[in-house]
Amino acid sequence: MSNPPQPAGADSEPITVAQVLQTLARGVIQEDHGFLPWGSNYAYLISVADDERTLLAVYKPQRGERPLWDFPDGTLCLREVAAFLVSEALGWQIVPPTVLRGGPYGLGSVQFYIDHDPEVNYFTPLPDACLPQLQRFAAFDYVVNNADRKGGHCLVDGQGHLWGIDHGICFNHAPKLRTVIWDFAGKPLPEDIRSDLARLCELVSQEQGVLVQALLEMLAEREVAALRRRIERLVEAGVFPLPGPGPNYPWPPV
Repeated sequence: MSNPPQPAGADSEPITVAQVLQTLARGVIQEDHGFLPWGSNYAYLISVADDERTLLAVYKPQRGERPLWDFPDGTLCLREVAAFLVSEALGWQIVPPTVLRGGPYGLGSVQFYIDHDPEVNYFTPLPDACLPQLQRFAAFDYVVNNADRKGGHCLVDGQGHLWGIDHGICFNHAPKLRTVIWDFAGKPLPEDIRSDLARLCELVSQEQGVLVQALLEMLAEREVAALRRRIERLVEAGVFPLPGPGPNYPWPPV
């Protein structure tokens, strides 16, 4: 990653994504800062520390997930991790570093907390530098079949980088794309985005490859197969996806 995330509010030496992942996965959960009330599922702000650093993170326990008719129970935290794996494979820095681990309420996803202004989101004026990032969001959400890209799921950090959160209802094998980001629908994909997608297509076509094997630990086989087909279609079409039949926007939109 060209601009690795930094600890919220800390004046410290830059850290790499690998270091963040190591702390999130192996560090000690020192403090529970409380329940985050704005989501549909249970989420907590926690501190995770090892010998090198202390990080803020968002912990979403598996047993705090609300049952959904169209997603298997207990899989939302797995999908959060799968979204990070795809984001990393693309090199797009959309999803903050995320791991699966045990916590005070059992197994769950633990995601690096992005320090941001909560009043800034997709529906407020974003920095000009965010335009190419929004294009990546539009392509990424189609690829992962994001059923819930709300405006409030787009966070801008102190360096002007755009991050996406809340990917628990992604990767369904059936079309589920619901997003507020339709700005680029039907327009040609920029060449760099198409090239990155073509590279990702090669990776997910390697059934014994590292990425596919990691995804199969989080998703069903038919969901990984559907992921591969979506990438292939997007690369072949060469344009941003258009809204399909059915609801195309999440509710509420923020």
